[in-house]
Amino acid sequence: MSMSITALCISGCRYIDEKSGDEYAVVKALHMSGGDGANSYSANSLFQRRVLSMAKPVLVKNTEEMMMNLNFPNYIKVAELGCSSGQNTFLAMSEIINTINVLCQQSNQNPPEIDCCLNDLPENDFNTTFKLVPFFKKGLMMTNQASCFVNGTPGSFYSRLFSRNSLHFVHSSYSLHWLSKVPEKLENDKENVYISNSSPQSAYKAYLNQFQRDFTMFLTLRSEEMVSNGRMVLTFNGRNTLNSNPLYRDCCHVWTLLSKSLCDLVFEVYIYLIV
Repeated sequence: MSMSITALCISGCRYIDEKSGDEYAVVKALHMSGGDGANSYSANSLFQRRVLSMAKPVLVKNTEEMMMNLNFPNYIKVAELGCSSGQNTFLAMSEIINTINVLCQQSNQNPPEIDCCLNDLPENDFNTTFKLVPFFKKGLMMTNQASCFVNGTPGSFYSRLFSRNSLHFVHSSYSLHWLSKVPEKLENDKENVYISNSSPQSAYKAYLNQFQRDFTMFLTLRSEEMVSNGRMVLTFNGRNTLNSNPLYRDCCHVWTLLSKSLCDLVFEVYIYLIV
């Protein structure tokens, strides 16, 4: 299969709870904070919005090339993987659809019908997302009155989500750095939620190995779902490959702060219980 993948680096995939034996325990538990309140993901995702803005030229270029390589098909299916909730959800999708409409108008082609598939874990706040659909459609430059259909696809992108040879374009921003599971053999990486200056080399290797397994699985699954000559634009955390230090340029600094915060919280609870 011929499939073009653009990955932007800005800077065994099963879910099993060993205690309960629940294969999908992590899928059921993890999600961004829903709603649109002060503590919601929607209100605290400015950085992710900036990343989307940085990737816009690449997104537009690949959308145009996809349309021309597929000879302006009558139907397009686009998937946003790790969509979360809030205004950011529709930024990339809007750009893709607008690009398709403008290109069709410039090329004197009829616009295609477009399926917009929004994917995230089942506990994601899809209700807030769907409330924004009317505003999403209103904001599109529907100069050619292209038909646009929005639907939700709950599930992990480390599993099959769509039928074979059905996707024309896949986009994912700031999601693929989330692993499918906690890496094994982290017993010596105490008081950390990720790698830090105090982590042993075994922890570095454990996270690297888990990411390699997850990313390989992700690409394998998408290759089954995408049509020939489809396009995929992925934006996720990365570091300079020429620098051997995993903590290069503080790309993991936020996780160090989170580890310290959690340790302080546990310590305060411990003191409270003793008193």
